[in-house]
Amino acid sequence: MTGLSRLRRLAPYGAAAVLALALTACAQEHPNTTFVPHSEFGRSIDFLWNRLLLLGTIVFVLVETALLYVAFRYRRRDEHVVPPQTHGNTTVEIIWTLIPALILVFIAVPTVQTNFKTQAPASADALQIEVYGHQWWWEFHYPQYNVTVANEIYLPTGRTVNFTLQTKDVLHSFWIPQLGGKRDLIANHTNHLWFTPDANMPASVWNGFCAEYCGSSHGNMHFRVFTVSPQEFDSWAKGQQAPAAFSTQPAATPAPAAVATASVVPAPPSSTPVSTVAYVFPREKLPAYAIPQTPTPDGLTYNPQIVGDPSRGEKLFGGAGTCLACHTIQGNPMAVGNIGPNLTHVSSRYTIAGGLYPNDAAHLTRWIKNARMMKPGSIMPTLGKGQYDPQLNTTNSAGLDDQQIADLVAYLQKLK
Repeated sequence: MTGLSRLRRLAPYGAAAVLALALTACAQEHPNTTFVPHSEFGRSIDFLWNRLLLLGTIVFVLVETALLYVAFRYRRRDEHVVPPQTHGNTTVEIIWTLIPALILVFIAVPTVQTNFKTQAPASADALQIEVYGHQWWWEFHYPQYNVTVANEIYLPTGRTVNFTLQTKDVLHSFWIPQLGGKRDLIANHTNHLWFTPDANMPASVWNGFCAEYCGSSHGNMHFRVFTVSPQEFDSWAKGQQAPAAFSTQPAATPAPAAVATASVVPAPPSSTPVSTVAYVFPREKLPAYAIPQTPTPDGLTYNPQIVGDPSRGEKLFGGAGTCLACHTIQGNPMAVGNIGPNLTHVSSRYTIAGGLYPNDAAHLTRWIKNARMMKPGSIMPTLGKGQYDPQLNTTNSAGLDDQQIADLVAYLQKLK
């Protein structure tokens, strides 16, 4: 009776669990699934998983069937009758030793084959990307193009890409679920990971994560991957190679045919010869899962009525002790810091703070004002005047007022 009562009490919880699983199965998008691979690396891992799951299921069914048969067939039926005792059977012992050995062969062969395939060196013509993990953001350097970006990478479809993985501090792990398997970033060691995005897929956006606990904001260490055509990648890379385009003059109006597929770069000063159009993944094609929905901390205000001046922001950026020590802007010989992300073309990115927030005026203002409230453990100092710093447990009595922050934001949003 006690057992039946316990089952009745647990039944609602079981029903709730089943309902939750059913609702999950009904979802239309699974952006972080590993079961829909879009590279040869992903398909190799998927094949190995399916093979091992199949073999494991067969073994489970056979073992459980034999166990149930023996339990019922030879159960004790009379308390006064002692069943016959059997000691030692060489044939049976050989059989139950050979069967697991045979099963291990079927498991070991595809596992070793997959290991050799995924650990082999990348092809000589592969696109090289150096990946650096920081607490808690990602830095990507394209040595063949001399391009450095943060938290967003572009990959050409149909071309093998070889990632060189290093950490700048603690252990991290690089993982793009739908493209390639996860690989760790280990101190004083360089790891490699390569795959080829499928050539026949349309331009797409993929989520990337740190998959190894690395501190208080481990769960806030995201990045985005844009797979585009080779022509679109070349256009993007050329745009990223150019110095930051900033001018107080109105931007040139692009040709109508370029509007749908390109991000317009404002006309630079005459001393800065850069292209006026460079490809950026179209905003209207961003899937919902690629747009961060992280709530901003309570009490961290933003006044949209304050209009920033980009010229003042440029001077403020170059002021002593403000931003130069930590950030690089190509084309600004004073901005060569390497502590924080490269900001050369920051306004062409869709996210900030390690993929945690959208890259818009509201979030960028709050981030500059108090990054440590926006992202626990951030090394970016609290810059807003009168803001409480949760790491130092102090209030910033100096710092930047709302107008100065608006000027900085206006300047950064001009860096296409």
